[in-house]
Amino acid sequence: MIKRTFVAVLAMMTASAAFSQAQDDTVLEETVEYSDSRHRVETNSFWSNWFVSLGAGGQVYFGDHDRQASFGERISPALDIAVGKWFSPEIGVRLMYNGLSARGATQDVNGLQGPHSTGDAISGKPWDDYWLRKQKFNYFNFQIDAMFNFSNLICGYNENRVYNCSPYVGLGVMRVSDEPKKASVAGHFGVMNSFRLNSAWDLNLDLRGTLVEDGLDGESDGRGGEGMLSVTVGVTYKFKPRGWNRGKTIVRKIYNNAEINAMQEKMNRMQKEMNRMNEEKARLKEAVAQNDKEKTQTIVKQIISSNLIVFPIGKTTLSNQARVNLGMMSEVIKLGDASAVYTITGYADAGTGSKEVNERLSKARAEAVYDCLVNEFGVKESQLKIDYKGGVDNMFYDDPRMSRTVILTSK
Repeated sequence: MIKRTFVAVLAMMTASAAFSQAQDDTVLEETVEYSDSRHRVETNSFWSNWFVSLGAGGQVYFGDHDRQASFGERISPALDIAVGKWFSPEIGVRLMYNGLSARGATQDVNGLQGPHSTGDAISGKPWDDYWLRKQKFNYFNFQIDAMFNFSNLICGYNENRVYNCSPYVGLGVMRVSDEPKKASVAGHFGVMNSFRLNSAWDLNLDLRGTLVEDGLDGESDGRGGEGMLSVTVGVTYKFKPRGWNRGKTIVRKIYNNAEINAMQEKMNRMQKEMNRMNEEKARLKEAVAQNDKEKTQTIVKQIISSNLIVFPIGKTTLSNQARVNLGMMSEVIKLGDASAVYTITGYADAGTGSKEVNERLSKARAEAVYDCLVNEFGVKESQLKIDYKGGVDNMFYDDPRMSRTVILTSK
C-alpha cells in the first residue's frame, strides 16, 4: 500500500512540473466552423469570377418617324461583346460594346432627303410635302452595367443551378458614326438570362432596353427622347478561378498567462495536499503494521479529492492536456479503494447558449470524461457515475471560461 501511494504522489509531482514549464507560453486554439447557409460564401480574390460574353441578335430603334415603317423593316442586326466580373454570387459588373446598325424612317423636307435616308420611299406614305423614306445608320455603344443575380439573391448560391436570372442597369455613350454624326448619353436596363452548360460555359438570352436623347437619328421634334429594344443570344465563358466556397468562420481562443497562472495555483494546492500526505506517511506505516485497512483506504482516497478539466466554448472534445491529466487521475483511482465511487459532474457557462444547449453540453462533457477513463485508461465503470448541472454562473475567479468544465470528486 505504501508503494502504491508513492507512485501516485510521484505522478502528480511530474504533472505539476510539466505544467509549470508551460506557464510562460500562450496557447492559441483555432477551429473552423463552416456555415450551412446558402447565402453565406467566402469573398474571393480580385482575379476570381471574371467572364467574357459574345452575343448576336436583332434590335429595333424608336425615332421620330419610325412608327410609319413596318416592324419588319425596322429590325436590324445587333452584336454584343462584354467582359465582366462577379464580386459576389449576387452582384457583378460588366463593360459592354454593342452596335452595328439601326433602321427606321426619315422625312423629306423642302425637297431634301432626311438624315440617313436610303432614298427608298416607304410604300403608301408619300404625299405633298411629306415624303417618308427608309432610314439606316451605323452606330456603336459602350456601356457599363451593374448586374444583380436574383436567383442567388433569393434562393442562395448554387454553382450547379441550370438557370440564373440577372437584371441589370447601366450607363453608356451611344454614337452614330455616319453623317450627320451624333452622340448621346445612353441609359440601359435589361435582363440577362443564363443557362448553365457546364462549369465554364453558359448560354445567354439578353433582353435590353436603351434610352437616348432626342435627335440621335438626326431628326428632332422636341420629344423627351428616343430608344432601342435589343434581343441577343450568345455564350459566356467563365475564367478560373470560378465559383465561391462555402462560408466559414475561424474561431480563435487565446489562453493568456492569467488563466495559466490560475491553473498553476490549483496545482500548487494539490502539491500542498501531497506535502500533507508525506506527514501522514509515518501514520500510514503504522496503519499497515496494525492492518488497519479503513485508515489506510481513507488516506489513499484523499489523493484525489477533486480535479478540473476545462473545455473550449461550445465543445465537448477532450484536449491532449486533459487526457494526460485523466491518465494520471486514473492511476490514482485504480491504486485507491476499489469500492470508492467518483462523481463526474459536467458544467457549462450560463452566459452563453440557451438552457437546453447548456444542459446538453454539460452532459456530453461529463460523458466524454467518463468514456476516456473507462475505455482509454481502464477505470471500472462501477467506480464512476455521471452528473451534470447545465449552465452555471462563474464558479472560479469570476471567469466564465472556468465554468466550461468537468469536475471529478470523491467522498
